[in-house]
Amino acid sequence: MCGVFGVFDHKSAAYMTYLGLHALQHRGQESAGLAVSDGYDINLKLGNGLVTKAIKEEDIKELKGDIAIGHVRYSTAGGSNPKNIQPFFAHFYGGSFAIAHNGNLVNADEIRLELEKGGAIFRSTSDTEVFIHLIAKSKEPPPSHIMLHKNDTEFIPLVFNAMRKVKGAYSLVILRERQLIAVRDPHGFRPLVLGKNRSGSYFVASETCALDIVDAEYLRDINPGEVLVIDDAGLRSYYPFEHTEEPAKCIFEYVYFARPDSMIFQDWVYSIRKEMGKNLAKEYRVDADCVVPVLDSGLLAAKGYSEESGIPLEIGLIRNHYVGRSFIQPTQDIRDLSVKLKLNPVRDVVEGKRLIVIDDSLVRGTTSKKIINMLKRAGAKEVHLLISSPPVVGPCYYGIDTPTREELIANRMSVEEIRRFIGADSLYYLSLEGMLNAANKFKQKGFCTACFTENYPVL
Repeated sequence: MCGVFGVFDHKSAAYMTYLGLHALQHRGQESAGLAVSDGYDINLKLGNGLVTKAIKEEDIKELKGDIAIGHVRYSTAGGSNPKNIQPFFAHFYGGSFAIAHNGNLVNADEIRLELEKGGAIFRSTSDTEVFIHLIAKSKEPPPSHIMLHKNDTEFIPLVFNAMRKVKGAYSLVILRERQLIAVRDPHGFRPLVLGKNRSGSYFVASETCALDIVDAEYLRDINPGEVLVIDDAGLRSYYPFEHTEEPAKCIFEYVYFARPDSMIFQDWVYSIRKEMGKNLAKEYRVDADCVVPVLDSGLLAAKGYSEESGIPLEIGLIRNHYVGRSFIQPTQDIRDLSVKLKLNPVRDVVEGKRLIVIDDSLVRGTTSKKIINMLKRAGAKEVHLLISSPPVVGPCYYGIDTPTREELIANRMSVEEIRRFIGADSLYYLSLEGMLNAANKFKQKGFCTACFTENYPVL
């Protein structure tokens, strides 16, 4: 996953973007970057690590301008090479632009090879750079069904053409000298929202929690297949695809990735995550003394389970919030270490108790094994692990860090074999129907569940 942010018409655009990236830090911890326009020039600041390390106060003061975009990243395509830090910048015959991308293109390698054979030279290994080359090389006219605003006749058709060539997940923010452009793929895999503050500044972000931090009001989602242009002439929307695709919103955003205080896909993460826990309690009633969440992403499902079952919720694991999210650490050895740094059992709560431990997902199994071992060493009498999503059996090709089947424990073991491997007294997963019903209760439909079903909307 990654997080993107953009602002138009704010005198402190760089600082607003810096704050927005802070709110989206959970979506990527490897690098962060800003691109700012003063109306004439676009300047960038890129760095490795968390936002506070990558971007300093003096950097923000140097980045003058009232339009900006930003990006926080962890790598699903291209690795952790510093050359892959976004936003990317390009200058070509049509002018300059910067681009930041959340998602993953399934045909990036194919397009890249074709472009390289045609003479294109790539600086990075990221699939995002494919967009730059497609935009720069495009020569096709815009679709006949679209009437373009006079400000959009040169650059926007190039974006349309790039969209028609790529396949997969992309939520983009693009910065030009006097324009902010937001783009979402026709299936709407990854979230992207639009907001506005009281002064009339517009914001685009991966999640609404980033709008909250800059005192902006949520207006609406960027629609699947939409190209939204924001400039001094106002807001304009284009839909370059003549046919509507089936929506394929990533259900894993609700399960794990998004912040619980965010609204994504037009609904609250908090409510849906809690409903998943309630459905888990309806499917599996376990005789135990207390419900213990794996913090932080398992908290709301645990709260839902506790309310539905009547078993009290206790905080039996304390999280060190100065350690990043273990799932999105770049290598397995760092993931293993970060589990020990991140969680510590509360012996007074767990000793001699039969515990229902609630976690949002079980992907590789290594984290769960260490947590159960810690709880039993702290004196837990029984540890029953309940997962508020189904077994992850398929790698994601749209931006989640499960690149190979070998990493997915549910692809190698049965539920009973996983239970023995992690050392739990019992192991239960929420059914696919239970997960989807939690979202459907709030009128949500059209999800991508490929990681649970291997039913891929785009290949």
